[in-house]
Amino acid sequence: MTKHEAMNLASDCAQAMFKRDPASQAMGMRLLSVAPGAARVGMSVRADMIQGHGTCHGGYLFALADSAFAFACNSYNEATVAIGCSIDYIAPARLGDTLNADCVEQSRSSRTGNYDVRIENQLGQLIALFHEGVDKIK
Repeated sequence: MTKHEAMNLASDCAQAMFKRDPASQAMGMRLLSVAPGAARVGMSVRADMIQGHGTCHGGYLFALADSAFAFACNSYNEATVAIGCSIDYIAPARLGDTLNADCVEQSRSSRTGNYDVRIENQLGQLIALFHEGVDKIK
């Protein structure tokens, strides 16, 4: 497969997944870019995402990272599922922030893979770091 074909396949896979993903759509996520093993997803922090301390609820940050991960790890047209993950919340996201989650593949074998996601706000400030493992569905 050529690089151009791989890029087209990754884009087609992500677009098809996003169309079947009402959860990401309901949170206002935007699929910004995708490449084999990588994806960038954006989301703006809305009032209904704010928790009792006045900052974005961590569950929304987790969901943003997980969606970027899903588009990246499924970019090869091979169905995969998460097998474990962790997230570190570095700084709070606030109402009106525009967040970008950048997922990059760290390793990939015939069966498993590992991916890292960085979430940054519109100022480039690090908000969260996320690591997730994947297993291919047989």
